[in-house]
Amino acid sequence: MVEVFAVASGKGGTGKTTSTVALGMALSERYDVTVVDADTGMANLLFHAGLSDAETTLHDVLADDAPVEAATYDRFGMTVVPCGTSLDGFRDADPDRLREVVATLAAGTDVILLDSPPALDSRTAVLPVVLADRIVVVLQPTIPAISDGLKVQEYATTYDTGVAGLLFNKVRESESIDRVAEKTERYFDGPTLAAVPESERAREARRAGRPLLAHAPDCAAAAAYRRAADALTVREGSPGDAADRFRSAVVPEQL
Repeated sequence: MVEVFAVASGKGGTGKTTSTVALGMALSERYDVTVVDADTGMANLLFHAGLSDAETTLHDVLADDAPVEAATYDRFGMTVVPCGTSLDGFRDADPDRLREVVATLAAGTDVILLDSPPALDSRTAVLPVVLADRIVVVLQPTIPAISDGLKVQEYATTYDTGVAGLLFNKVRESESIDRVAEKTERYFDGPTLAAVPESERAREARRAGRPLLAHAPDCAAAAAYRRAADALTVREGSPGDAADRFRSAVVPEQL
């Protein structure tokens, strides 16, 4: 059994990486979970998972300088594959190798979460969406964020990737999330998984280099992420078939 989710947003600043790690921790209570930082140009998962001193990262794997096993780390009940932050590492990395990385990881886990780039304007950025079975769209309850999220859904639909659901993040107390979600769901293919309130504890966790669910497990934002994980259905599949599909995934050359 393996299912791959791309956690995506149409713009930066939505809390996508925080959401990816939080969903991973919550899902790890029921599944074997692997989280991969597929944002090879603006990686920051390593800071959220306390891996800023990691010697081997996804950059090394994509440059064919190390096997993927050397870039996997056990953290907070998950397997984490961080990406490096250096310009040299980004330059040397071949993003097309991500196919083989996902295929290899799929043989030994139940769920893979790909922390995707915020803008889908290149082959590098689109590939995580192509490789995923379904996407989780992280939104803020604003018109620009929702509009950009719809673009993510358009890309997903183009590559036959489904929509697992919407995750509203950084929701202020004054915002009527029920009204926003009701209107938004008319345009998206998936349901609203949860609304995560704006939280100072999330910012504290980021500064501490720990996932929110480890840093402040009892806060309202952590509870919302657990509700999102509970609402996220994980479908059974065949690891062998999935691995073949990942290796053969194609992104049109015009991107």
